[in-house]
Amino acid sequence: MRKFLVILFVAMVVLSFAQKLRVGVAIPAADHGWTGGMVWWAQYAIKQYQNDPNAEFYLVTAKEPSEQIAQVQALLAKGIDALVINPYESAPLTPICVQAFRQGVFTVIVDRGINSEEYNTYIAGDNYMYGYLAGKYIAEKLKGKGNVVVIRGIPCSIDDERVKAFKDAISLYPDLKIIAEQPGYWSREKAFEVMQTLLTKFPTIDAVWTGDDDMLHGVLLALRQAGRDKNIVLVGGACEKNMVKMIMDGHPLIGVNFTYPPNMISTAINLAVMALKKQDLNGFYQRGIPRKIILATETVTKENAKDYYFPESVF
Repeated sequence: MRKFLVILFVAMVVLSFAQKLRVGVAIPAADHGWTGGMVWWAQYAIKQYQNDPNAEFYLVTAKEPSEQIAQVQALLAKGIDALVINPYESAPLTPICVQAFRQGVFTVIVDRGINSEEYNTYIAGDNYMYGYLAGKYIAEKLKGKGNVVVIRGIPCSIDDERVKAFKDAISLYPDLKIIAEQPGYWSREKAFEVMQTLLTKFPTIDAVWTGDDDMLHGVLLALRQAGRDKNIVLVGGACEKNMVKMIMDGHPLIGVNFTYPPNMISTAINLAVMALKKQDLNGFYQRGIPRKIILATETVTKENAKDYYFPESVF
């Protein structure tokens, strides 16, 4: 009995001094609504572990690639066990992500991929279906005929994939024409300026697709100011909370949205913790955490919008 008590005491001492699991989370700063949402959801996920004495988190945000590289270098110097990162840009962040992976850090890449297969897990939304479903919706609403404006995001592989998918969807309708395609850089202000110019150039615009909801807010404002906010089909994406509320309230121009959730960062953080703790979740860990997780694009309508409405989120 005495021997058992000694062993138990030693085990308790070892556990009490067990090294904390350190998780570094590196994401772009909130330079537009979606990234603001990602920052909010990262903070939310980390807060759920505030009562876990064996988990420690370091959250950093960057305004440019060089800053994010320096931040990750600092995280590695702290001895983190896992890195969850949404790369500011793919190419410049690839070497430091590969370095983390080779050092044995459990590396989770989120949203924007890197130019390497050296990581543990990649999680992102389905960019192809995000664009394809938007094109299909517009084609059906216009009954296969009309003039369409495309306001795309920042030129990058994600945006290219979305736009290609949109064009694939409407290619089945020869009387549906893209009359203008310009970048709005995922900015309300830039999309507003672009739309103002296009409204003066084209007397007939039947539909506008923007790469995300931030830009759709800018488009809406331009249409209102020009008195052309009627009889037009508008589609954004990523379910910004005010757009979802418009759908819930039956807005005449905003009838649908498509998911590309910034809360994917929460999933990534939880996966990292689960991997470090080797926790099982309905056999998920036992089967192995997938190297690539693509989140399905879901269609949001008035009937289900309440399930996608998070009023406390910043996005």
